[in-house]
Amino acid sequence: MEWKALEISLKLAFWTSVLLLPLGIFMGRALAWKQIPARPFIQSLIFLPLVLPPTVLGYYFLLSISPDAPLGSLWHWLFNRSLAFSFEGLLLASLIANLPFAIQPVQHAFSNIDSEIRDAARVCGLNAWQSLWKVELPLVWPGLLGAFLLTFTHTLGEFGVVLMVGGNLEGETRTLSIAIYDQVQAFNMDAAGNMALLLLGIAFFSLLLLQWKSFQTDHKHP
Repeated sequence: MEWKALEISLKLAFWTSVLLLPLGIFMGRALAWKQIPARPFIQSLIFLPLVLPPTVLGYYFLLSISPDAPLGSLWHWLFNRSLAFSFEGLLLASLIANLPFAIQPVQHAFSNIDSEIRDAARVCGLNAWQSLWKVELPLVWPGLLGAFLLTFTHTLGEFGVVLMVGGNLEGETRTLSIAIYDQVQAFNMDAAGNMALLLLGIAFFSLLLLQWKSFQTDHKHP
C-alpha cells in the first residue's frame, strides 16, 4: 500500500467535498426553485464533466492554469510557484470535475420540498436565511449526504483529470488511482490489487450507505 498516495487522495477528496457542499446548496436550491432563463445552459455546463472524456476536461483546465494564462500568471505572482502540476491546481480541477455530483442530489432534494412548507415558513415570520437553516436544510440533509459521499468517492477514483492536471509527482499529486496504474505498468499486480480493492470497498460502502438512507427516507414518507 502506498500510504502517501492514499493520504493525498483522501486529502483531495475531503477538501473537494467540503468546498463544493456550500456551492451545491446554493446552486441546487436556485435551480430547483427559481425561474432562471438560462437554466438549460447552466445545467448543461454543470453536467458537462459527466460526458466529456476526463483527459479533455483536464487538457482545457491545464491550459487555463498554465503560467501564460491569467489565472496561472496571477497564482505565480502571488505565491511564486506554478499552479499547474501542484496540489492546489489539482484541487481546482477536482472542483470543476465534481460539480454534477455536488449539485444534482441537492437540487433533487430541494425540488421535493412542498411549496406549502416554504409558504408556511414565511407566514411564521422566518426570513430567507432562517427558513434555509431551520426548515429547508433539515429536510434536504439526505441530499446533502448524497452529494458529499458521491463527490468524495468520485474524487478518490478520478484518474484522467488528476493525471493531466497534477501529473505524477510523488508526495504532491500522486494519488492512489495513479499509483495503481503505475503498479500495473510495472506488473506488480499484488500491490495494484490491494489498492484497487481498497477503492472498491470505499465506493461500495458509500453507495450502500446512500441506498440505505434512501430506503429509510422512502419508508418514513410514503
